[in-house]
Amino acid sequence: MICERCGCAIEEGENFEWYGKQLCEDCYIGALQPPRPCDPAAVSSAKATRSQLGQRGTDGLTPLQKQIYALIKEKGKITREELARSFELPPWELEKQFAVLRHCELVKGFKEGQTVYLTLMSTEDAAN
Repeated sequence: MICERCGCAIEEGENFEWYGKQLCEDCYIGALQPPRPCDPAAVSSAKATRSQLGQRGTDGLTPLQKQIYALIKEKGKITREELARSFELPPWELEKQFAVLRHCELVKGFKEGQTVYLTLMSTEDAAN
C-alpha cells in the first residue's frame, strides 16, 4: 500500500484512514495535528533546546531546512508558492518545514499589500 499524502510504502496493517485516504503514521499525525508556525510554546522550547546545544543559525537543521533558509536568504523575500515550486514540495510539507524554521526564530512571514512573504527573522541570522 502507498501513502496517499507522501507516497511512501506502508506495510500491511500500518496504514491509517483519514477522510477516505490511506496514510502512513507520520502523515496521519501531521494531518491530525498540523504544525503551527506561530506557537509560543514551540518557539520557547526550540530556543531553549538550541541554546542548551549551543546551536546558532542553521546549526541542527536538516539539509532541506538549510536549503530553504539559504534560498530565502538569497532572495530576501519569497512567497510560500514560489518556495514550494522551488523545492517541489506539497503545501503541507512546506508548512512543516516553515514551522521548524519559525520556531527556531530564523524566518518569519510578513504581508506586503495582499501578498504574504517569508523572509529572514533578522540580519544577525543572515550572517550565520
